[in-house]
Amino acid sequence: MTELIVIIFSAALVNNFVLVQFLGLCPFLGASRKLEGALGMGLATGLVLTLASAFSYLVERFVLIPLDVTYLRLVSFIVVIGAAVQFTELVLSRAFPLLHKVLGIYIPLIASNCAVLGVALLNSNASRSLAAAIFYGAGAALGFGIVLVLLSSLRERLEGEDVPAPFRGSAITLVTAGILSLAFFGFNGFSRF
Repeated sequence: MTELIVIIFSAALVNNFVLVQFLGLCPFLGASRKLEGALGMGLATGLVLTLASAFSYLVERFVLIPLDVTYLRLVSFIVVIGAAVQFTELVLSRAFPLLHKVLGIYIPLIASNCAVLGVALLNSNASRSLAAAIFYGAGAALGFGIVLVLLSSLRERLEGEDVPAPFRGSAITLVTAGILSLAFFGFNGFSRF
């Protein structure tokens, strides 16, 4: 159990996919304008990351390896991610229609989020167990949600500030993301997963 907690901590903070490995920057920058949208995107991506981690593991272990077609790993993982995104969109549209409307175009963009594919491929390369793969996906989702909420909170706060003209808009967002990245690099050395 301790190993699984270390995996979550490592994926969320030490090897954060957005600020340390620079995966998933498109939804990170696009969905972080408002806190409500960031929370929703974090939850939706979290569900997709966790589902994709579990199903990618199952497809690889019970389909690709027994049939000796591991060279189809990338294609099969993309199909699994697409199915997970469709399932998440269906759940959001039925259970949370307002959140579905707020997120709009960002839900299908989860399918092209390289962090989701990155988690599946990293789980595969590390030969993790099913439980470890699920916890790694959940940790990556937690880390993605944390940085998304942090950046959206900072962006909302910066809207009311007197920012110099050259730094307004995207520039201040990227500077803020860079400072957050430096903060997350401070977690290096805590874990080696």
